[in-house]
Amino acid sequence: MTRAQPDLVCNAITKHFDDFRAVDEVSFEVPQGSFFSILGPSGCGKTTLLRMIAGFQHPSSGELLIKGKSMNGVPPNRRPVSMVFQHLALFPTMNIGDNVGFGLRQRGVARHEITRRVGEVLERVGLPGISKRRIDQLSGGQKQRVAIARCMVLEPDVLLLDEPLGALDLKLREHMKVELKSLQAEFNTTFVYITHDQSEALVMSDNIAVMNKGCFEQIGAPQDIYHNPVTPFVAGFVGEANKFTATVAMTNGQAVKLATDQGHEIYIDAGSSDVTNGSRVEVFLRPEAIELLQEAPATNNGANVSTGVITSVLFNGANSVATIQDASTGMVVTVALSQTGALSELTKGQTVFTRWQPNMARMYPLEDQR
Repeated sequence: MTRAQPDLVCNAITKHFDDFRAVDEVSFEVPQGSFFSILGPSGCGKTTLLRMIAGFQHPSSGELLIKGKSMNGVPPNRRPVSMVFQHLALFPTMNIGDNVGFGLRQRGVARHEITRRVGEVLERVGLPGISKRRIDQLSGGQKQRVAIARCMVLEPDVLLLDEPLGALDLKLREHMKVELKSLQAEFNTTFVYITHDQSEALVMSDNIAVMNKGCFEQIGAPQDIYHNPVTPFVAGFVGEANKFTATVAMTNGQAVKLATDQGHEIYIDAGSSDVTNGSRVEVFLRPEAIELLQEAPATNNGANVSTGVITSVLFNGANSVATIQDASTGMVVTVALSQTGALSELTKGQTVFTRWQPNMARMYPLEDQR
């Protein structure tokens, strides 16, 4: 079988403003009908990249193709894309039907056809029969769906979403993550979504590109991004992690013994890291990778085991954590408590034991050595 043509291709897209490179030779493909998120902190270049895809800004160099056709020099209104803005940009003086049908009127579509298509798309986003309502009569989630309906009624090849959940309260934002993923599957349209919220990207995306300082550091499925980060930036930005620096005390190509800056001796799998004795590294360890024990284990079985004291227990439902200070070195780690089943028995000042396997940590050479 031949591989389907991707809906969006960016080849070495660069955008600079005088001497500042906002986007630096970014290349990627977005398959048909997929949910692709660009995740990164404020100022990393993700909005500039999205605006170049939309046609609101032009690349300084590189090529952008949609459905195999070059978009270089093509104005926004001629591109087969629609865009949902962060603050939705709905027209308060128009009712819902007029908001959704605005783009069709601009294209000169007949009135009866507009009425039919607006009714169909509102039904598909779960808002049937509300064309005559005012925008101020809707909830935040309903406004989100109207904004998506206004884009989808134009039948774009690619829908661009510029942090559309950022202005919502936490509970509604959690609900809309599921809604957006369901709507994307319902329309089977390619979504390109930008966000600084790792949870949004992990929950909704088929693939994620992690962006930093104008470049993509890693592209992959959410599970790969989370469990196998290829750079320290990705390891630290996506998900929670205990981070500490250490010196390589011994390596045999498969296992590495490290001496942390706090004087703790640990072992981790070498993986693909190319380190030598004496080199400086930074280590990332997920809180859920650490097992919390209230009694000393009978044997280590190759795991890293230490004794510590609970300095705090922070209840947050399934995301509850405890901070543990190593009794001998003072090194502090955060441990996820969702798997312990004994949260009520843990108290500040209690002596406990932590255990984690060498293959659960990720190691990277320190930046000043690369």
